[in-house]
Amino acid sequence: MILVTGATGNIGSALLKELHAHGAGPLRGLTRDAARAAFPEGVQAVEGDFAEPASLKPALEGVRSLFLVSRLGPDADILEAARQAGVEHVVLVSSITVLTHPHLGPAGENLAVERLLGASGMDWTILRPTQFASNALMWAASVRAHETVRAPYAETALPTIHPADIAAVARVALTEPGHRGRTYALTGPEPVSARGQAEAIAAALGREVPFAEVSREEAHAQMAAVFGAEAADAVLDVTGGDVNDELLRVRDTVAQVTGTPARPFRQWASENADAFR
Repeated sequence: MILVTGATGNIGSALLKELHAHGAGPLRGLTRDAARAAFPEGVQAVEGDFAEPASLKPALEGVRSLFLVSRLGPDADILEAARQAGVEHVVLVSSITVLTHPHLGPAGENLAVERLLGASGMDWTILRPTQFASNALMWAASVRAHETVRAPYAETALPTIHPADIAAVARVALTEPGHRGRTYALTGPEPVSARGQAEAIAAALGREVPFAEVSREEAHAQMAAVFGAEAADAVLDVTGGDVNDELLRVRDTVAQVTGTPARPFRQWASENADAFR
């Protein structure tokens, strides 16, 4: 039994489709509301809340492999619940900032979860993706309203990754031998800047998407209102204020693990164009 947590999210939903398409199973998807979950046929929808690890006990019953995104709840309690349930292998989604920006608060938190997993006694595979292509959805309302997309560090180009590629690597790690005890840094196939992302969305829509670069201060004020000042600082440091060669580096890990090249941002934009219409 494989349990996919965050099963309605960008990675989890793609992972369930991957696992189902490759005949893996039995499969179980964790969600807060099983009645609203649209999972592939044959996938069991189970309810649970990361904020209450005790609620995960029914979902974990009989599970041997677990897909987990870090920092969505009290990770120590979640991992202990998994260990007690008899889970043998955990595929954990962490962040490449553990490698590139270990001094930042969120990176330190991710590293702490990695260490908890390493000390748990369960087998593990750790995925460290870079910036998600799906982060561009934060512009969707502006694009739908034909307003200008505003972003800082317009020309800083990061090797943004398609969430489906994270899912593809997770599927291999969950179902094929040779990936336990491995840590994989994951990127897309090429760097793409914020301006380049807006241009790719425009091409997918077949119309202009106006773009304007804003200052760090303006971007910080907007982000802090939603995520808090510390999180805003961390995001801005990673996306432009403190970019280093490790963060800019394009890796071929997706192709090495899955046998298929990583998807470019323009493919994500084409597949998700309706969100911007």
